[in-house]
Amino acid sequence: MIAALLIPLVGAVLIVLTGRQPNLRETVTLVTALLMFASVTQIVAGVIDGGRPEVFALDVAPGLSLAFQAEPLGMLFALIASFLWIVNSIYSIGYMRGNREPRQTQFYVAFAVALAATMGIALSANLFTLFIFYEVLTLSTYPLVAHHADAKARSGARTYLMILIGTSIVFFIPALLWTLALAGTLDFKPGGILVGAATAQTTGLLLALFAFGIGKAAVMPFHRWLPSAMVAPTPVSALLHAVAVVKAGVFSILKVVVYIFGPEHLLATGASEWLVYLATFSLLAASVVALTKDNLKARLAYSTVSQLSYIVLGAAIATPLALVGAAMHVATHAFGKITLFFVAGAIHTATHKTEVSQLNGIGRAMPFTMAAFFIGALSIIGLPPLGGAWSKLYIALGGMDGDYGFVVAALMISSVLNVAYLMPIVVRAFFTPPDDGVEVTSIKEAPWLCVIPLCFTALACGVLFFLPDRLEVFLGGIMGGN
Repeated sequence: MIAALLIPLVGAVLIVLTGRQPNLRETVTLVTALLMFASVTQIVAGVIDGGRPEVFALDVAPGLSLAFQAEPLGMLFALIASFLWIVNSIYSIGYMRGNREPRQTQFYVAFAVALAATMGIALSANLFTLFIFYEVLTLSTYPLVAHHADAKARSGARTYLMILIGTSIVFFIPALLWTLALAGTLDFKPGGILVGAATAQTTGLLLALFAFGIGKAAVMPFHRWLPSAMVAPTPVSALLHAVAVVKAGVFSILKVVVYIFGPEHLLATGASEWLVYLATFSLLAASVVALTKDNLKARLAYSTVSQLSYIVLGAAIATPLALVGAAMHVATHAFGKITLFFVAGAIHTATHKTEVSQLNGIGRAMPFTMAAFFIGALSIIGLPPLGGAWSKLYIALGGMDGDYGFVVAALMISSVLNVAYLMPIVVRAFFTPPDDGVEVTSIKEAPWLCVIPLCFTALACGVLFFLPDRLEVFLGGIMGGN
């Protein structure tokens, strides 16, 4: 566990030292990512066997300590983030070189620090530790969002920082202090720490503070930072949407529901019912907004707002199937959405096109790239035989268990909207004649360091379809007291 936390920080230092030698710097990045993933897999093996390893670091104040523990939910997040860092690092090399991006050393350093923060969030043993690393993640990703250093990038980065820091100050910190006052501890505990300590009304108010204070979950109306952050280079967008940032948000909400409130407490009090309705509205509203966006990354950004609401919805429903489905969606959405953003970056690298309306006929020149987009889109839509089908099914079944029958209808409508904003891109690419035949025939695939990762993540969307039973068994421990 200590290795998983320290390896990316050591890697960041080595990246600085090798900054003037690009090949060596990027080798260090890849080796660091591989070593971190290897350390995480060692922890996962112990958790699968029933272990819950712990590391105590520091007492900060009475009731506040830095401590780490490995449990199924955190290990799923850590495994996804560490594995996709390897893939994203390979892609980043092709993208950053292909576009001759400035400040590449700064880029790789900030990326490594962000992954260290992500590991801290995933392995946190209490709410205080999670909060500290949550804020480190915000600060470490700010220079990535502002990478291009022009007026547009600075404006987007300011919005990113102001909303995420603002929600933490106004909502998250009061929620943390209120929880400590009620329970006398912030330690994560199966079944929750607020059982018997908070009334139904208090629980509902406290849940609101957490839901809006964890701004990275992009719950409406605190979602604007996410589209604003699309000014960043595409590997950063992939980090934001698939590897770390938004996943840190919805993961934190899941941790709070499972280990602070306790699912049974939420079900008994009905305190999360309002969040079920808000998440349902958000997943539909964001999809409708996505339909109006011609910019490809903006369309995918609002798609992410919608997909994150699936996870928040599963957490709010709080039945066993809904919670497992929400945790599964962390994984299935990660691979589907990183594929789509990789494709957007590959298109930009090869053609400098950024709008959906510019993609007529591009599939004929970039068949591997657009085929991967098709597969990733089908997973986001939730069609078998791709992983996204299972997580949506589990959330729908969980909604029925919790007497939220309308959730099934909302998920069906959302999937139709997913088709409406994603499939026209595929149709344009493969079946619409190009506006300028000469221009399209001159296009080639992006550098292979961009194309191979996106093909790999598209393939992984299919592999996840065959793993729901293993994921369900692994995640089953979050519901009991084991």
